[in-house]
Parts: sequence; structure tokens; C-alpha cells
Amino acid sequence: MKLEVKTVTKEFKGKIAVKNFSMAMQSGECVGLIGPNGAGKSTLLKMIADIIDPSDGEIVIDGKKIMKMKKEIGYLPQYPNFYQWMSAQETLRFMGELSGLSKDHLTKAIPKILSRVGLSKDADSKVGSFSGGMKQRLGIAQALLHKPSLLLMDEPVSALDPIGRREVLNLINDIKKETTILFSTHLLGDAEEICDRFIIIKNGEKIEDATIMDLLSRNDVKKISVEVASKNEQWIKAVKEFNFVKNVEVLGNKVEIEVENVQLNKKKLLESVLEHHVDLVKFEIKSGSLEDIFLKLVVEK
Repeated sequence: MKLEVKTVTKEFKGKIAVKNFSMAMQSGECVGLIGPNGAGKSTLLKMIADIIDPSDGEIVIDGKKIMKMKKEIGYLPQYPNFYQWMSAQETLRFMGELSGLSKDHLTKAIPKILSRVGLSKDADSKVGSFSGGMKQRLGIAQALLHKPSLLLMDEPVSALDPIGRREVLNLINDIKKETTILFSTHLLGDAEEICDRFIIIKNGEKIEDATIMDLLSRNDVKKISVEVASKNEQWIKAVKEFNFVKNVEVLGNKVEIEVENVQLNKKKLLESVLEHHVDLVKFEIKSGSLEDIFLKLVVEK
């Protein structure tokens, strides 16, 4: 399976939501579509799922137009909408019949897929009694019911509590062993845990497409992290005035200092700590994280 998005643009009433966007995915990949709210993530996923049409460009799977390959795609919207009075089993049967799956297929497939997402014991429970995490797992079950080659998920964990979030992340980690996955998120830790590759989108345009190792090597941000027992405003002010200091961020009792050359300037910073009698707890060099890179690419540009 090969997905290709070719210079796709989507315009709504004169406003461009996605602009000249291109990407490709091979079978077996798990790719994170990362961007702030309003970047165009949901619009792009809906075009790939053939829910909305692009204004320009085309999307193909194995060289065939997406409308002819819809059976290869499973789609989980950000907020799955189920009938609260139906049971989990009834929901999957209803959704499956709407998708054209036979009753015999559904009779065999539903118990297996409910087991896969950890809902076997809740097969006859009403969806209205489900937690957020359980509803998301039911949504994933619905998206996988017809055994798609490509699973699209729009912000699958952003609205969940920590328990529900962990349940769904574990499930996605399991599913990616067998299914190609493209999911959108603005929660970078989740993407870092699950994805092999990241596509960063801003204002509808692709600004990065790389593995985490590529991103870290090309956008290496070195910081010196200073943890103190109590804040010393005079010292923080002095640090900001050093010409080799690019940025200073105060996070509680931690001071994150981005410098031009860590090896060259770490001694000067340590000397300033001693000169100002800062009550030092920890002084360490930190490499950049995915969040640092995201902020650099999306916020600062």
C-alpha cells in the first residue's frame, strides 16, 4: 500500500485551509501529523478519507484515485459520534451494515475486534455508560472492522484523561504492528512515543517531514538547565544580558538557558551562579526535545 498526496489545496469560502500539500506513506509506517490547532490537520485527514474533496491536487492509493480505494481506509474522527442507547455490539453491527459488510462477516468479526480493543466484557453495555477512553477504543474498533490497509485518526487522545489516554496509546502501539497509521495530534509526547516519522504542518503548509533523529540532528537545540532552591531575580537578569545567551525560560525553580555554544560558555554561566550566590541544586546540559523543535518551527517562524 502506498498513499500519495499530490499538491493538494482546500479552500473554504475564500480561506485556504490546506495549501499545496504533498506527502507519501508506505505500508507499515506510523506517521504523526503534527501542528497547532487550526493548522489544517483535520481537513487534510478528511480529504484523505474522501469525506471532503480537495479544491486542487489529487490523492491516490497504489496509483488509484481515493474514491475507488475507500475500502482500504479506516477513519476515526476526533469526536466519534455514537447512539448512546445502543450497546457496543449493536453499534459495530449498525456501522458495519452501513459500510456494506455482510451479516455473516459481522457476526464473526465483531467479537474479535471487541476483544482486540479490550471491550469484550462491555459488548452488551450501552455506549452512554462508556468513559471517554472506552468510546475512543470503540471508535477504533469501528474503523478497523473492515480490515483497512490505512488507519486515519484525528487527535485520538487529546480529549482523554490520563487513564483513557494510556489505554488508547497502548492500543495504537499494538495496531501499528499490522496496520499503516496516520494520526494527527498537537500532543508531542504521544507522537514521539508512537511514530516513526513526523510531518509538521503550519497554516495548511508542510514545513517538515522527517524522523525524530533527523529533526534532532538538523534542529539541535542545546540548553543549560539550572535548578535552584529559590529564585534569584538579580542573577536571572544578569544571565539575560550575556551576549552568548539566546533565550532564558523560567519554569518554577528551573531556569532553561539556550546558548550559542554550550561547551564554550557553560563555565561562564557556572561562574555567574557562584558570583551571585545562587542556591544551586542542579546544573546540567540538555539536548533539544521534539517539543523544542516544534516550538522553534511553528511558533518562532
